[in-house]
Amino acid sequence: MTESLLRRYFIAVAGNIGAGKTTLATRLASQLGWKCYLEPVIDNPYLPDFYADMSRWSFHLQVYFLSKRFQNQIDIEQDESSCVQDRTIYEDARIFAQTLRKRGFMSDRDWENYQALFASMAGQLKRPDLVIYLKSDVESLVKRIAQRGREFEKSIDTDYLGDLNQAYDQWCAGREDKLLVATIDTTSGADEEEVFSEALRLLKTKLQIELPFKHV
Repeated sequence: MTESLLRRYFIAVAGNIGAGKTTLATRLASQLGWKCYLEPVIDNPYLPDFYADMSRWSFHLQVYFLSKRFQNQIDIEQDESSCVQDRTIYEDARIFAQTLRKRGFMSDRDWENYQALFASMAGQLKRPDLVIYLKSDVESLVKRIAQRGREFEKSIDTDYLGDLNQAYDQWCAGREDKLLVATIDTTSGADEEEVFSEALRLLKTKLQIELPFKHV
């Protein structure tokens, strides 16, 4: 049995709201026989309040996501299976919390507290072997958000999505967290099958994973 079949892998799917992360993460996990760790969205008690009043609830929401993502990664590290994670803890801090601060929705005091909390958590965690970033344009994001029909997401404005896209581009270019990031650009209208095929290709070329296979 080759080395790629024996070792455990930890990959993550990154991207903006409505980029198709959950769809890709779920499908990759099913194809490879890996465990899938999804983002805690549906049961999040802060999201509806946050979209109604970002200034009041931004810190609460980001701390909630941070704590859930931290526990998520602890579970991944203790899992004996290879795993796919839907969004990373690094995105919480570098993309979402930072964008909220720049837009004036998080105070300097809350930002400094949040950053200290993130630094203490991130320093204890294993980095993903590969992060697949789904790059998407705002128009496509808005379309997907509307299609999934979550009531609390109806108030998301396009400027916010655009700012998040800019933050993602800067994060991927900066490599601040020393992550191996591979981008799948869906702005030209790539469909689900094309995205899935490209993700499999990236796993094979970046991590030398032999595909297809089931690894438990």
